[in-house]
Amino acid sequence: VQLQASGGGLVQPGGSLRLSCAASGIIFSINGMGWYRQAPGKQRELVAYITGGGSTNYADSVKGRFTISRDNRKDTVYLQMNSLKPEDTAVYYCYFLLADPKRTYDYWGQGTLVTVSS
Repeated sequence: VQLQASGGGLVQPGGSLRLSCAASGIIFSINGMGWYRQAPGKQRELVAYITGGGSTNYADSVKGRFTISRDNRKDTVYLQMNSLKPEDTAVYYCYFLLADPKRTYDYWGQGTLVTVSS
């Protein structure tokens, strides 16, 4: 399984970006997909998560500004980021939780840099 993230870049405060993460080689069911981020000098943190049933949860810091969604046909997860702030600057990682009848599997994308600066 490989995850390919894209969509990062430099944006001014108040701007928007849309991140995408496409998975290939999946042979198990997808239990959940998410986005995490890691800012310089900080630990990786959950940004948004969507379960196999479609339930979502968000970090308090991004509620109302970010939206996670998915395209099951394409095995792709998206993160629409609006009203971006300088504190959103980080490397964003996508995450897939896969499962077969016996166990679960964690997969991470390579990370895409989001820089919010004027």
